[in-house]
Amino acid sequence: MTAESATTENTTTAVDGAAAGGALVELDNVSKYYGNIRALEGVSLEVHAGGISCVLGDNGAGKSTLIKIIAGLHRHDAGDFLIDGEKTVLASPREALDRGIATVYQDLAVVPLMPVWRNFFLGSEPTRGLGPFRRLDVALMRETTRAALLRMGIDLRDVDQPIGTLSGGERQCVAIARAVHFGAKVLVLDEPTAALGVKQSGVVLKYVAAARDAGLGVVLITHNPHHAFLVGDRFTMLKRGIMSGSHTKDSITLDELTREMAGGSELAELSHELERATGDTELERAEGDTGLERAEGDTS
Repeated sequence: MTAESATTENTTTAVDGAAAGGALVELDNVSKYYGNIRALEGVSLEVHAGGISCVLGDNGAGKSTLIKIIAGLHRHDAGDFLIDGEKTVLASPREALDRGIATVYQDLAVVPLMPVWRNFFLGSEPTRGLGPFRRLDVALMRETTRAALLRMGIDLRDVDQPIGTLSGGERQCVAIARAVHFGAKVLVLDEPTAALGVKQSGVVLKYVAAARDAGLGVVLITHNPHHAFLVGDRFTMLKRGIMSGSHTKDSITLDELTREMAGGSELAELSHELERATGDTELERAEGDTGLERAEGDTS
């Protein structure tokens, strides 16, 4: 299958799903336990074609566990996991890929010393020739990689350069383009902007939006509400494995989203405690100064 036909087929499938009005992926009251430890409990999430569903939360909120369930690494213990409206229990990441779910982890799982085109096709290399004359079709991989990246608006200097020489933002963009090329219907992104500066984060978010515009359903895992609000359509907040909120973009503002993710009342309580502590310190300092003045007066 050529790069053009793969992208066309993927976009058509996603648009058909959107037209049907159903979610590509849906989690309904999903829970996950590790012995007595509750990693997730009662979490619901919908991913629609041509939409970005953001999952926000601090460290330990359960975001990684949610990713592993969607990616087929772990099975959920309760609730329903649906793909195209069908209840599903994924047995492996390969099965998730076969069902159109591609996951791009924060570490990207690339081989730094290999060229960009080699990483683009890693594990799915096309070959030419038969029997003992069978070999990698390097020319096809180079040309396909260059064309797929350009289609996403990514213009690399040279696809032969080691991928480790690219910036963090460029590597993220290559991973997104790879998922689109290989026909993913759902793209799960694990903290794609976590280790990036402002400019590189903006570049990555632009290609996240490009994946959405190509008809994919995107799950954006992040702890940055500003990044989420820029591109997201739906927002799910997690706190210690439990949903603390779920909103669409037209039902919440950036300030409200930030406040809810930051803890809202907990943040206000912390602010009062800090003000109280500052006041106590100033009072102790004033009493100390008064005592010193009295001591100096007695000495004189």
